[in-house]
Parts: sequence; C-alpha cells; structure tokens
Amino acid sequence: MYLGNHAEQAGGRELILIDPYANAFNKNGDYACYSRDETEMGPHIWERKYEVDSLAFPCFLLEEYCRRKGGEVVTDQVKKAIRLILDVWKREQRHENSTYRFQRDSELPTETLSEEGKGSPVGYTGMTWSGFRPSDDSCTYHYLIPSNMLAVSVLKGLRELPLEEDLVEEAAALAEEIEQGIYKWGVVKHPEYGEIFAYEVDGLGHYNLMDDANLPSLLGAPWFGFCEKENSIYRNTRKFLLSRSNPFYFSGRLASGIGSPHTPDGYVWHIALAVQGLTAETPEEKKELLETLRKTTAGTWHMHEGFHPDRPEEFTRSWFAWADSMFCLLAAQVYGL
Repeated sequence: MYLGNHAEQAGGRELILIDPYANAFNKNGDYACYSRDETEMGPHIWERKYEVDSLAFPCFLLEEYCRRKGGEVVTDQVKKAIRLILDVWKREQRHENSTYRFQRDSELPTETLSEEGKGSPVGYTGMTWSGFRPSDDSCTYHYLIPSNMLAVSVLKGLRELPLEEDLVEEAAALAEEIEQGIYKWGVVKHPEYGEIFAYEVDGLGHYNLMDDANLPSLLGAPWFGFCEKENSIYRNTRKFLLSRSNPFYFSGRLASGIGSPHTPDGYVWHIALAVQGLTAETPEEKKELLETLRKTTAGTWHMHEGFHPDRPEEFTRSWFAWADSMFCLLAAQVYGL
C-alpha cells in the first residue's frame, strides 16, 4: 500500500490490493520475478513470501503520517487495503483455512516452506500466522511474536484514522485476540530471566528463544508501540536478548549487539544497535550506542546491514537505507531534533 505518488509502481495500482501475500513487486507488470516459485504468482509479483510485517508496516507508516499531517490520505482505496489486511490476518488465525502455499527449489531450508508449502503444523492461538520473518527467511514456528506485536499496535492505532466505526471496532477486536494469544502462548518461563517473550511459537508447545535484528523485533516492542519499556516481561526479555543466552547476540572489540541468522555468524547489525538505543532507558546508553554506530561505518559514513564487531570493514551491504534511517531516528532523539 503506497501512500504517496508511486504511479510507476505496478502501473499505479495499490500493491496490497494486487496481492496481500506478496512481499515484493516488479515495476512493469511483465511477470519478472525473483524465482519461479510454486505459489499463486501474477504479472506484478516479484516474490510471494508472506510476512505479517509486509502488511503491518504500511499501516504503521499511514498512522504516523496521519498523526503529523492529518487524515486526507485515507482514501477509499486505502480503506479497501485496510479491509483486506484485516481479512488476511483473520483468515491466517486459522491457517488450515488458507489457500496460501509457497515452495521454492532451493538448497536452503530458509527459502521455502515445509509440508508441501503449508509450513510446519500449528495450533490455534488467536495470533495470526506468518510464513516468513522480516529477513525473508522462513519461520521455524509460524506464530512470529514480534510481527504479531506490531500487528496489535497498528490495529489499535487505526482508531486514530478517519475510518468507519465498524472497521475500527473489528480491528480492535482482532487486536485483543492477537494480544491475548501473545500473552497466553508467547510467554515462556526462563530459568534465569523469568517470564520472557519467545520469538516464535507454534501453539503446540514448541518455541524459539532468540531475536533477529530485523524489525519488527522483540527488542523493538516499545518503539513500535506494543508495550511500555517498564513492562516486566519486556524488561526480562530485554535482559535475555542482550546477553549470551540469546544465540544471536554477538560481542567484539568495537561493538556488542544483536545479529541475524540471515548474515554471517558473529555479525552485529546496525539496525539492532539503533533499536537498542531507541528503547534504552538512560541518555547515557543512548549516546553510547550512537557513538558505537558512528565508529563502525568503516569510513563509509553509512550504516550497513551486519558487520564484524572486531573488524567493521567486513560488512554486508555498503549502503542500507533502512539502517541509515534508524540511525537518524536515534540521533534525533539524543539531540532533541
């Protein structure tokens, strides 16, 4: 769902309305695609890895824009897209009723879904199902907690937009169902840290304790509005995430922070450092993290994706606009801009 003048994208059509399950689109509607996957493709679809955040972040942007500029951008087409998002998230509360499937011929298990494209089994939790993580890697267990957290936040935020009351009420009811599912199924008792949020669960008793640097993340839950920083479960989770207990927390001579299975082992992500700063409780921690970001650009003066915490000149993505943007948000917060 593009909110500005993006007429060049998909012939000017709103992308969510073309296919809410796609995560990337081509420019010309000429069937150009990343891979000939086994899924329901179309002329405008570049890739069809379904991620909850692909629908949640446009709402996040819309709500933030309307808070700053007003609701004149909430057109009938935007309302149709919001209606479709709700329909998809409700359908995917019971994934067995969904027609979405995805299979890719790849040696990497993270590039495809198991069980003939349906994904690993899940039980009903009230949360909404996701095939893939924000990194585009497939979920291990398909109730992805941070993405469900972001869904709750944006669903609640719809009440601030000029929408019909029945749509706002439906969104609020769905938010409550997902949030109850998070607290019932997505909280795990850790022997050292107490009650913490899991990264993924399946509603059948399995869970994954970790975090990924990509947003939405567990670390970023207060930043995108799911909970307050003072939330006791979040506090416990944060301690876990910023420790060696998190399998994707890495330390080196110049930086310590959260990485991702999407990049080389041991690499810290600039996005995660920025999010750690944005959710930090003290000005000192915020400034320290901002300085770490500044010192680890390897002379490029841009944020990267992942980098080696001992040798920042070893990095992925020489320029990563998403990470640059998060750096700017943290700098603006630190200096009151």
